[in-house]
Amino acid sequence: MPANSAPNSLSQHGNAMGATENNAIIQAKNVHKVYDTGKVQVRALRGVDLTIRRGEMVAVMGPSGCGKTTLLNTLSGLDDVSQGEVLIEGALLHKMPDKQRTRFRAEKMGFVFQAFNLLPVLSAAENVELPLLVSGVKPAEARSRAHDSLALVGLAGEADKRPAEMSGGQQQRVTIARALVNRPAIVWADEPTGNLDSETSDEVMHLLCRLNREQQQTFIIVTHDPAVGSRAGRIVRMRDGVVESDRPNPLAVA
Repeated sequence: MPANSAPNSLSQHGNAMGATENNAIIQAKNVHKVYDTGKVQVRALRGVDLTIRRGEMVAVMGPSGCGKTTLLNTLSGLDDVSQGEVLIEGALLHKMPDKQRTRFRAEKMGFVFQAFNLLPVLSAAENVELPLLVSGVKPAEARSRAHDSLALVGLAGEADKRPAEMSGGQQQRVTIARALVNRPAIVWADEPTGNLDSETSDEVMHLLCRLNREQQQTFIIVTHDPAVGSRAGRIVRMRDGVVESDRPNPLAVA
């Protein structure tokens, strides 16, 4: 489907460079990240400015070592910034104490990684409900929401299976269900199809695009795969720790 007819397209949201503070859900302002090994300093991010609007699907692309994953980690609060500001829904993430930041992430964000990170001794439903139980949700409600989330990703009939009984694509769907179970405003995905074959990768990306449209959640996807990046309505390209280009993707496929 052409981007100009897709609900997550930039025709719905305006130009990628024209985001305003009123509709911004993520703002990075002059963000630097330096890793100090004691012998050498690595400048992973070098003054990144980036604004992402609510409901966008954005692919962050670039060669290995360009700062893609570091950008995701600093924007999401998994890692501290060395300089600059990160705001999520107007809140200064790096100013929060660790406990507050952890709770903020649990309430506002979901994460999907290349490694499925599912506990092998737990069923799909038990893996999905785990973040809710940790957050203090009552077991009955957590299990109900886990089943709802699995149904959302097409796994309603697989709730009692353990990871070893599922295909790689099904396991990644469980991971996505777990990321969505807290109904986050933002979903961060770091190489979400990296362990999948091309057909399964396409199925997972189709699922993410559908969820982006239907749930109006914001997706930031770090990838080196052009086929994955082509599904996003906006592509941010990085090189040597800076944003090299930031533009809409008029050929986005939903």
